[in-house]
Amino acid sequence: MKPFEVREKVDDSGEYILGVDATGSHACYLIYGVMQPHEKGRKLKPGKGHEELILALRGDFSVSGDAWGLLREGEAIHLKGDETCMLENNSGEEGIYVISGGHSGRGHGHQ
Repeated sequence: MKPFEVREKVDDSGEYILGVDATGSHACYLIYGVMQPHEKGRKLKPGKGHEELILALRGDFSVSGDAWGLLREGEAIHLKGDETCMLENNSGEEGIYVISGGHSGRGHGHQ
C-alpha cells in the first residue's frame, strides 16, 4: 500500500480533497485545509446526503453559522447536509484543519 500525498497537493483554494479520484471509492473522503494567519471566510458545507467531522489540527478557529463558537486545536464539530459554517483562523500562524466525510444513512446526492 502506498500512502497518498495530501499536504503537497493543497491548491490555491487552501484545500485538497482526497476522494474517489485517488481512492476509487465513493464511501468516504478527506479534506486537508490550510488557512493563512488571520484568514476569514472559509465556507464549510457537507452538502445533501453527506456528513462531515471538522477537526482543528493546528490552531484555534472561530466558527459561525449553524455551528458557532471557538474550535480549539484538537477539537472537532459535526455538520450534516446543508448545515453551513464559516471558519476564521484566529492566530498569527498558519492554521490547519482536517475534514472527514462520507454519505449519511439517507443516501447521497451523486448521480
